[in-house]
Amino acid sequence: MVDGSGADRYRADVRIERGLITAIGRGLGAAGVDADGLVLAPGFIDLHAHSDLALLREPEHPAKVTQGVTCEVLGQDGLSYAPADDTTLPALRRQLAGWNGDPEGFDWDWRTVGEYLDRLDRTGTAVNACYLVPHGSLRMLAVGWANRAPEPAELDRMRTLLAQGLAEGAVGMSSGLSYTPGMYAGTAELVELCRVVARYGGFHAPHQRSYGAGALEGYAEMVEIARQSGCPVHLTHATMNFGVNRGRAGELLDLVDRALADGVDLTLDSYPYLPGSTTLAALLPGRATEGGPAATLERLADRDQCERIRYEVEEKGSDGCHGVVTDWATVQLSGVGDAGLTGLVGRTVAELAAEQRRSGTEVFLDLLRRDGLATTVLQHVGHEENVRAIMRHRVHTVGSDGLLTGARPHPRAWGTFPRYLARYSRELGVLTLEETVARMTGRPAARLGLDRRGLIAPGHHADLVLFDPRTVQDTATFEQPRLAATGIEHVYVNGTAVVRQGRTTGARPGRALRRTDRGTRAL
Repeated sequence: MVDGSGADRYRADVRIERGLITAIGRGLGAAGVDADGLVLAPGFIDLHAHSDLALLREPEHPAKVTQGVTCEVLGQDGLSYAPADDTTLPALRRQLAGWNGDPEGFDWDWRTVGEYLDRLDRTGTAVNACYLVPHGSLRMLAVGWANRAPEPAELDRMRTLLAQGLAEGAVGMSSGLSYTPGMYAGTAELVELCRVVARYGGFHAPHQRSYGAGALEGYAEMVEIARQSGCPVHLTHATMNFGVNRGRAGELLDLVDRALADGVDLTLDSYPYLPGSTTLAALLPGRATEGGPAATLERLADRDQCERIRYEVEEKGSDGCHGVVTDWATVQLSGVGDAGLTGLVGRTVAELAAEQRRSGTEVFLDLLRRDGLATTVLQHVGHEENVRAIMRHRVHTVGSDGLLTGARPHPRAWGTFPRYLARYSRELGVLTLEETVARMTGRPAARLGLDRRGLIAPGHHADLVLFDPRTVQDTATFEQPRLAATGIEHVYVNGTAVVRQGRTTGARPGRALRRTDRGTRAL
C-alpha cells in the first residue's frame, strides 16, 4: 500500500464499510478484492480538468476513471459556465466550444455556481468534482468585454458574485490572463478579488499572462498578488515553453523557492508532456478579441484588421502567442467545430500553407472564419528538461489540463496519471513511486482543503485505486488519443467500484464537493 503521504509502501489489508475506510492492518480477514501484487493508493486528484460539460454528457467518464482519477477540479483558466446570465451564457458557449463542445439540445438549466453543483449531483457522476469560480466569467457579467479597468461599482459586483460562488461551494477562483476578457484585468483588480477568496479559505489558480517571452514576469505577478492579498496561489500547468525558455525551469523554481521562504502559500501542477493544447483563436492578439466572439469575427472579415493581426502574429509577437512570433510548424490542428473541416485535423498550419501556397497567417485567419473560432490545436513548444525539473519540486502536484472534445485531442486527457507512474517513475526514476502518488493524492487534497480524502487512513472516504506497478502504462497517443491505460485494475469512488478488472462499471457514486466556512464538505 502507498498511502498518499509520501511515506514508504507497506503491506496491509483495508476494510471499507458504507463508503468509508474503517480499518487498516494485517489479517483483517474481510472478503473482497484480492490485491496481491497490486499497489493500493488513494484515488488520484486531477487539479486541472476541463470536464465541465463532459461530466454531464458522459457521466461515467471513462477518460478519467480508467486512469484512476476519483476527483477533478473544474472551472479552470478563468472561463466556465457559472456564474452566468442569459446574455453571457451564449457568449461563453461559443467561446468554449473548442474546449468543451456546444451540444445541440443540451439543457443549460443553471446560472449560479450552486445550481451547477446541484446539476452534477442530480446527474450523478463517476468522479467527485470541485469547482473554481472563473474570473473571466465574473468580468463578463460585471464589465462585459471591454478592455479597461472596472468601475468601482463593477468591481463591487465582481466581489459579490465571487463571494456568492464561494459561499455556494467553490474552492477558489481561477483566472485566464491570456484569454479574453480575463487578460484585460490589472494586478490591482486581481488582488481585490483574491482578498475575497482568502476570506473564504480558498485559493487562486491562475493561467498567468505568458508561458513564453514574459513567463517569469507573469509568474512573479502571480506571486505578488498572493503576497498582497494573503490568498494562497496554485500555479496551474506550470511550465516554461517556446525557444526563449529552453532550459530555464530553474529560474522559475528559484522564484518559487523565494516565495515559499517569504511565507507565501504556493503550490503548482504540471502535465507530463511537451506539447500544449488550446484553441486556435487564443493565438490572436488580445485587442483583436475585444468585444467577444461576434466582434472578433467581424474583425476577421476586415482586410485592414487582418493586416494588423498579420503584423502582430508574424513580426511583433502576439500576446495571444505568449509574446513570441508564431511558428506555424508547431501549431497542429486537433479538432474542429465544422465537420466539413475534419480532414484537416492532424495537419500543421505550416503544412496546410505550403499545400495551399499561402502564408501561415492566411491559413490561420481563414480557419478561424470558416470554423467560427471553434478550432483546437496542439502547440509543440515544450522542453523535456523543463518538464522534469518542475516535477521534481517539493510543491509539485498533477493536473491533466485535458480537453475531451475534437477528433484528435491531446492524449493527456486519457494518459496523464499512468504516464507519471510509468515513464517518470518506473522507467526514468525521476520520482519514486511514493513521491508520484503523493503528488496525485495527499498533496492536492491538502491544496483543496478536502476533508478526509487524499490519504488511506481510518475515517477517510474510500476513494481508492488498485494498480499494477509493473504494467501500468498510458497507451493514448497523439494519433490515437482516446485509448485507456493498462494496469489500472480497480477504482473506487466513495466506496463504489467505477472500474473493476480494468473495465468501467457505469456506476455514478461521485459528488460535488462543496467548500463551506468550515472547509470542504466531502459528502
